[in-house]
Amino acid sequence: MHPTRRAVMGAAAALTIGAPAAGAAPAGFVSQRPPVAKRRFVSAAVERELGRLKARIADPELAWMFENCYPNTLDTTVFTGTIDGKPDTFVITGDIDAMWLRDSAVQVEPYLPLARDDRPLREMLHGLIQRQARCILIDPYANAFVRDPGARSNLDSATLDDTEMRPGVAQRKWEIDSLCYPMRLAHDYWAITRDRAPFDDLWRRSAALIVETLRVQQRKEAPGPYRYQRLTKIPTDSLMLDGHGPPSNKVGLIHSAFRPSDDACVYPFLVPANLFAVSSLRQVARVHREARGDAAAAREAEALANEVEAAVRAHAIVPDGRGGQVWAYEVDGFGNWLFADDAGIPSLYGLPLIEAASVDDPLYQRTAALAWSPRNPFFVQGSAASGIGSPHMGLDKVWPMALIARAMVTRDEGVVRDCLRTLKATHAGTGFMHESFHKDDPARFTRAWFAWVNGMFGQMIGAVAARYPRLLAERL
Repeated sequence: MHPTRRAVMGAAAALTIGAPAAGAAPAGFVSQRPPVAKRRFVSAAVERELGRLKARIADPELAWMFENCYPNTLDTTVFTGTIDGKPDTFVITGDIDAMWLRDSAVQVEPYLPLARDDRPLREMLHGLIQRQARCILIDPYANAFVRDPGARSNLDSATLDDTEMRPGVAQRKWEIDSLCYPMRLAHDYWAITRDRAPFDDLWRRSAALIVETLRVQQRKEAPGPYRYQRLTKIPTDSLMLDGHGPPSNKVGLIHSAFRPSDDACVYPFLVPANLFAVSSLRQVARVHREARGDAAAAREAEALANEVEAAVRAHAIVPDGRGGQVWAYEVDGFGNWLFADDAGIPSLYGLPLIEAASVDDPLYQRTAALAWSPRNPFFVQGSAASGIGSPHMGLDKVWPMALIARAMVTRDEGVVRDCLRTLKATHAGTGFMHESFHKDDPARFTRAWFAWVNGMFGQMIGAVAARYPRLLAERL
């Protein structure tokens, strides 16, 4: 298997202080965190929150998992510094020594509510917003970057790519959500801290380039500058038609070459990503208007959001086969569509987690019910667990990310309990979450060090504590 996100890179070996190893859960559930002196970043507010929530968890194994997972991004993946006297933060994804725009934004999301009262944490987040802006200005089509903006990619797979690889870029798979997550991070940081410092001219230029790139990828008059092909035996790692992807009818939707799993789309309009673009464009408009007083930039973002929303409602709502309607996963604008769902967020099931749908919306409810069923070709059922998987790792793998999303969006306390029990039973004794595990044998998992899903697990525990505190008081 080639060395992409599907495999652990040897180059990351020197960075694995505190990274988990497979095996049976240690007796007494000894913390798997690195020693304090070897942690990449320490936040007093995060440590207090960890202690507060852990004290409310009666199940010792679940409490141990929370202690390991919740601070994992700060413990192991954050590299801070300054550029031109301003904070700079680079956040690797875990076992791959590169920063994905998507992953880095989600990895720090659990800590955002604490940033108002913790200055070092606020500066770290400020630095990440600035670094993401610098990365986007390097190449708005890239999804992952290396730490040195003048360096070549450190991913072996990049040597197989026929695309415009610029210095600083680790991987150049065009995914709409790579630009949505930085907008969402900027919005959430502003909403919580009211700190204008990150939103300087550098950020303004990056935000303008995001809107411009999304408009170009509507491809109304031309295919645009992006093309990508890879010399590979894996079809989902390359694009057809000279690297532009499958054909489309230009209806106002935004083309996405790849899904958040980094797999190529079957049809070029990835519906959850387009819905994510709508919500995140409106969020960044708020930042323009409130943090910068830039009404013109806000109107530009909102105009695109309104156009894409109208297009997605016109072209991406399809029959569910039961007399109702659901969101499609992908469409082409010609009337062809695919119903499926992938564990990677933005997903149909995870739309409420990115403010792209309301849990109470009947259209979302029908879509989610169908996605969490055998009607979804990537729904996996096994003796150890059932849930949504992905073609990225094969049709026999369940993704903990999907189980976490289910626990966070459901209004059914029994479903939350089941998700907690399944997650507790499938971490393979490591005390950490993984990218995926075999439906019948959780010891067969991928990615021992995957900070995105570790952070989501910690965030889920916080949500359960707020909504269903009695569940944490149980021995699961």
